[in-house]
Amino acid sequence: MAVDTIRADATVDPDEVARFSRLAGKWWDPHGEMAMLHKFNPVRLAYIRDAACRRFDRDPRQLGCLAGLRILDIGCGGGILCEPLARLGAAMVGVDPAPANIAAARLHATESGLAINYRAATVEALADAAERFDLVLAMEVVEHVADMGLFVRRCAEMVQPGGIMAVATINRTLKSFALAIVGAEYVLHWLPRGTHRWEKFVTPDELAAALEVCGLAVIDETGMIYELLADRWRLSSDMDVNYMMIAQKPSDV
Repeated sequence: MAVDTIRADATVDPDEVARFSRLAGKWWDPHGEMAMLHKFNPVRLAYIRDAACRRFDRDPRQLGCLAGLRILDIGCGGGILCEPLARLGAAMVGVDPAPANIAAARLHATESGLAINYRAATVEALADAAERFDLVLAMEVVEHVADMGLFVRRCAEMVQPGGIMAVATINRTLKSFALAIVGAEYVLHWLPRGTHRWEKFVTPDELAAALEVCGLAVIDETGMIYELLADRWRLSSDMDVNYMMIAQKPSDV
C-alpha cells in the first residue's frame, strides 16, 4: 500500500512512513543507521520467544520451539525480527505500510532461504479481513502511529482467544527525552535525527490501560537498558526509557 493511498481512518502517520521508507536500504547493515537495532534485537527476540513458550507450553531451548504458531509482526521494517522468529519455526506474517521496506524484507528473506509472508499493508487492512494470530507483535511502533488507542484496539482484534500480544516502546519521561532523543539522536548519532518525538512516547500505565480496554490482560512487563561499557542491551526492572509488555486475550472470548 503506497503512502499516498493510506485510507483516511488508518492509524498510520504518513510522515512516519515516509521517514522509515528512506531507511529501506539500510535495515540489514549492522554497522549503519540500524546498528543499535541489531544490538537490541537479540534481547527482544529472547523475551518474545520465552513469553510465547510459557504461554503455549513450549521448550525455548528447542530450535523449533515456535513451530505451529502464527505470528504477526506489525511495522516489520526490513524483517530483522521476522527472520529469527521464522527460524524458530513460526509461520511469520510481516506487515509494513512502506512498500520499500517490504521489498527490502522480501529480498533478504529470499537470500536467506526463508519463507515469510510479507505484505505492504496497514493493521486496519488485516483486522478488517478478520486475520487471527497466536501472537501479535508491535515492536517500537506505538510511538509512531497517529492514534495509539485505535492502533492497539485493531491489533487486539487479531489476537486469537488465548493468544498474546507483545509491545515494545519508549516511556514518556525526562530521562527518555535525555537518552532516547538528545543522547541517541543528537549526541551519539545512534538514530537519525527526528526518529522520535517525545510527546508521542507512551507511559506503561497508558499502554496497559489501552490493552485492558481491548480485553487483554497484562501478564508481564520489563524494562531494557543499554550498558555502555559492555556495549550491550539487557532486561532490567528500569522502565524509565525502553520497555516491553505482554498481554493475553482470555481463552473464552
